Amino acid sequence: MSNIHYLSEQLSNQIAAGEVVERPASVLKEVLENSLDAGATSVIIDIESGGVQLLRVRDNGVGIEKDDMQRALSRHATSKIFDLDDLENIVTLGFRGEALASISSVARVNLKSGYQGQKDAWEVGSQGGVDISEVKPCAHPEGTTFEMRDLFFNTPARRKFLKTEKTELGYVLEVVRRQALSRFDVAFECRNNGKQVFKLPACESQADQERRIDDVCGKQFVENSFHFSQQNDGMTLSGWLGSPTFSRSQGDLQYFFVNGRVVKDKVIMHAVRQAYKDVLFHGRHPAYVLFLSINPDAVDVNVHPTKHEVRFRETRSIHNFLYSTLSRVIADARPDDVMSGQRIRAEQWSTGSSSEVVSQMSQQSALSFSRSGALTPSALNVAEQLTAYQGLYQPKHDARSASPDISQSSLHAAAGGVSTASLASPNDTAEQDIPPLGFAIAQLKHIYVLAENTEGLILVDMHAAHERIVYERLKADYAAQRIVTQPLLVPYMMGASAKEVDFVEQHADALLEFGLEVQCAGPTSLQVRQVPALLKSSDVESLVRDVLSNGMINDGDFALDDFQNELLSSMACHGSVRAGRPLTVMEMNALLRDIESTERSGQCNHGRPTWRLFSLAELDKLFYRGQ
Repeated sequence: MSNIHYLSEQLSNQIAAGEVVERPASVLKEVLENSLDAGATSVIIDIESGGVQLLRVRDNGVGIEKDDMQRALSRHATSKIFDLDDLENIVTLGFRGEALASISSVARVNLKSGYQGQKDAWEVGSQGGVDISEVKPCAHPEGTTFEMRDLFFNTPARRKFLKTEKTELGYVLEVVRRQALSRFDVAFECRNNGKQVFKLPACESQADQERRIDDVCGKQFVENSFHFSQQNDGMTLSGWLGSPTFSRSQGDLQYFFVNGRVVKDKVIMHAVRQAYKDVLFHGRHPAYVLFLSINPDAVDVNVHPTKHEVRFRETRSIHNFLYSTLSRVIADARPDDVMSGQRIRAEQWSTGSSSEVVSQMSQQSALSFSRSGALTPSALNVAEQLTAYQGLYQPKHDARSASPDISQSSLHAAAGGVSTASLASPNDTAEQDIPPLGFAIAQLKHIYVLAENTEGLILVDMHAAHERIVYERLKADYAAQRIVTQPLLVPYMMGASAKEVDFVEQHADALLEFGLEVQCAGPTSLQVRQVPALLKSSDVESLVRDVLSNGMINDGDFALDDFQNELLSSMACHGSVRAGRPLTVMEMNALLRDIESTERSGQCNHGRPTWRLFSLAELDKLFYRGQ
């Protein structure tokens, strides 16, 4: 008797089902892909007991012809591909021809369909894949209804691995969310135990799309994301990229679609992480809904039975395109974009307008930090700024202050520890002339800057904001190999360990590239001769010790980009204004203007937010105004 034998068709189908059908959500994914491939513009989903007892999907696609009804439930039967050329240029979501056969082998399946342009509709069923029933007529409109009952009824061992009804329902609804995001042109309705969960109409404009994202991902994501679209070398990347300050404790708001197919790919995830690495708080995860369109023959989707993974033919070019595009979108985001986007989005939602969220970003500031890092007004347009501010920052009830010196208008309140600058009248300045972050009105506890703009109150963490500004300037200078240095009038002498002295001897030239000229002055002493001009006011000894510590931890490998950024970030922290330092009104406004014109200024080097807007509506709600 031979030890090798052929598997029965039922057993082989059940083995195949183990690759495709893991839980009710797996079934729904396969069936929804068939509906979308059939050209459906409306899909209705009914669920009972988390999809284990019943999962019904009804669509208005082209339907299935009578002669194909039984064949649709057979293994390796598909209408998507015919030869090898089709396999290498796949433009449909489903193509393997295993899904319906695998599902019918572990459940009770009923299929009804009315083919496009025909009056008659037909029905076929299967009980555990044992045999497929004869095709019989039924009442059904154009389209297809797939009904699955009693999943794993004939494989109880696999049914034991299913989770609770609530957990399985969560997986099922996640599939609905993904497909709803992948196809804005299709209407989705989902009911659980007869109760409506989702009702998402088809989208005709960007405003409609954002309403759907609101329903699927939450309104906070829409309010804290940037919409963009970028093309390059036959590739298009578009979608909504969450602000770095809108981060998550887990990656539960990350949707990436390649040619309409939701995927989780290591190359893609690495590119996204790299784009966020300089702005995201440690341990947090970004949120995004992104769409990549690429030539189908440049991506292989036939690498996994569930089609969750893909393989790109030009991995490096894909990675570079994703990283460069996303990092540029994050870098270009300015306060004006955030507030303008929210404002236009609110108008779109109220009027149904489909206008694009487009805003011009200010590239120059009338007041800026000097190259030394001190908070001083720019020599350019100072007269115009003084004229504009004089009407805004005159202290009240003081006849002697008719034309005050703005640099001296900061008043220190001893009791509260608050510097105030009264705002005479918002009407003194035209609304269109007010910058995105407005004008400073106070400094709270010498830590936060309070400002007023057209939207409401702006609260700025002055140290975090200035740290990002100095960091971005150091990065730009280092990349251009032109860090401006400041020789010390008297070289600074400091004690050091033998290990630190040895490190300086080996890496003095590398340190000089970062603007630090450090020399050995003895077995246990160092001499600092010059520092970056941006950091000339910092604590020289603390700065040098931190740089040497970072260098020794990294074994002196200054060539690594991540280490370079980490080192520059540490240097920027030493060169930024510290909490507890009082600022004049001119200095506070200089800080606001530089935030508006600096890349990635919405978060500090460590990913913490640098400013927050409290709208008038939020403040009115806080104090029950109008209620």
